[in-house]
Amino acid sequence: MKKKDSAGLGMTIPKRIRMAGMTFYLRNGQVVGRESSTHEKRSNTLPQFIQRQKMRHTTVLWKMLRFCDVMFTERRTAYQNFASLANQLPVVYVPADGIMNQASFLMPGIPVSDGILPMVKQELGEVNGSPALLTDLKEGDRTHHVKLWLYTAVQELEHKMPRVRFSMREVSWWDMSVVDGRLALIGEEFAYEMKGWALVKVIDDRCSPQALVTRCTLYQQYTTEEALEKAADSYGGLTETPFLSPR
Repeated sequence: MKKKDSAGLGMTIPKRIRMAGMTFYLRNGQVVGRESSTHEKRSNTLPQFIQRQKMRHTTVLWKMLRFCDVMFTERRTAYQNFASLANQLPVVYVPADGIMNQASFLMPGIPVSDGILPMVKQELGEVNGSPALLTDLKEGDRTHHVKLWLYTAVQELEHKMPRVRFSMREVSWWDMSVVDGRLALIGEEFAYEMKGWALVKVIDDRCSPQALVTRCTLYQQYTTEEALEKAADSYGGLTETPFLSPR
């Protein structure tokens, strides 16, 4: 913020500052105070609303994910790292009223780690009719100094509110089966449509950047134009501008 000298007061203060419900500013070299207005309607253009909905969901997801051991090493804090990646997820629109403000949704691409090791490519599929998590890891990649962390996300309904819960467990290289020269985790759990998974490679304080794969589609009903309109109305509607139509 630009500073301005006040010779009468013998100090340097900002041109305008708010505190304790008052706004103080300079007028003709004098400090003037007035009560701050709290009745002005908050601007809520479509881009602003979209970004606020993104941040709402990012924050709620992080509140659940941070209870696991997580590694996000590419920004100053783990949350900043997670938020920069989660900002690329589809936007889910939920109304301001009721418990839905704390709703979270399982979707493909939710980040669970970020680091400098090569990414492990993975997808859901089948091996001889059994559900599996297929990876591009090779049998020759097995080594004792590389750990494998499997993150599992579950989409649940808590008092009619969707919420994602996360867990993490270490898996052994020998828990994986060789399928066409590649390693896979095979089990009935990988058939569950309300779950998602990500396998992370970890070496000391380094990890691979990974995101969830899932068949869950519940989130899609909250990405529609109808969901956007309902959510925006609960916040008092969108602010129209001459340069942008909300529709």
